[in-house]
Amino acid sequence: MKAQLIYKKNNQVPILWEPVLASGEQLPLLTYPSLSKFPFLAHCFTTREGGVSQGIFESMNLSFTRGDETSAVQENYRRVAEALGISPAQIVCSDQTHTTNVRLVTSEDCGSGVTREKPYTDVDGLITNEPGVCLATFYADCVPLYFVDPVHHAIGLSHSGWRGTVNRMGQATLDAMKKVFQTEPKDVYAAIGPSVCMDCYEVSLDVAMAFKEAFGSNQEPLMKEKEPVDGERKFLLNLWEANRRVMLDAGILPEHLEITSLCTCCNPTALFSHRASHGKRGNLGAFLMLRDIDKP
Repeated sequence: MKAQLIYKKNNQVPILWEPVLASGEQLPLLTYPSLSKFPFLAHCFTTREGGVSQGIFESMNLSFTRGDETSAVQENYRRVAEALGISPAQIVCSDQTHTTNVRLVTSEDCGSGVTREKPYTDVDGLITNEPGVCLATFYADCVPLYFVDPVHHAIGLSHSGWRGTVNRMGQATLDAMKKVFQTEPKDVYAAIGPSVCMDCYEVSLDVAMAFKEAFGSNQEPLMKEKEPVDGERKFLLNLWEANRRVMLDAGILPEHLEITSLCTCCNPTALFSHRASHGKRGNLGAFLMLRDIDKP
C-alpha cells in the first residue's frame, strides 16, 4: 500500500492482507489474526486505497450519502465483495444513528444499502447466523466491534461512537446474540477495530461526565483532563479502553479479545478520519460474514 500505517503501540494490531482482484489490482484490507483462524469466517476492514473515488473521497469510499459519485461507490463495493469472494447483493448495511439498536438479519435482507434501499432505520448493530449474509458497518473515527461465536456459528458487527460506547453497544450486541442464538460471551472472539485514539480525541465536559457516570471513578487510562483554554474544560477520551472494559464486563475472555492500536486520525492518508479532515471525507467499512463452506 502507498501510505505507511502508523500504530500507537506494537502489540495487538491488525495485519495487512492484499488479495489480487480479477482486474489484477491490489486491494489493501486489514484483518485480525484471532478471526482469520476460523475457516468458516470472512472479515476485513477497508483502507482508503484500492477504489475509484476521487477528490476528498479518494479512493475506497463506501458512503452513498456524502456527495460521491454513485457509480464510483458501486464499483468500490464490487471490489470489496470480489475480495471477499461474494456478490455486492450479499451485503447488508447498517443504518447508523449512534443508537444501541441491534438487528437480526437474514438472507431476505441481502443487498440492503448497496443494491436496494434498506427496509429499516436506526440500526447500529447487525447479527446473523446465516452463511453468505455479509454484515457491513461504516467508520471515519468511531469504533468497529466484531463478534464471532464459534460454538453456535453466529456473528455480530457493531458501530460504537462515544454515544454507543457510553451506552455499552458491545453489551447490547452480546445480549442480542444470546437472546437469538444462545451465545455465551465466554465463547465469543471479539475485536475492537481502527478508530480515533486517545491523543486525538478531545471531548467536552458533558461527554466526560457521561463516561465518568457510566464507568465509575477509575478513569485511568480511560480519560485525562487537558489544561483549560479560556476557562473551558476539555478531556482526552480513550474509546479503545472504554470498549475493552465493556467487552470484559460483558463476559468476553481477555484472551479472546483483540484490540487494534491503529488510529484513524493519525493516519489520514491511509484511513478516513472525520476529525482529521474536518468532515470532508468518505467512509471506511467493516465486513464480517459466515462462509458457506459447503460451496466451492
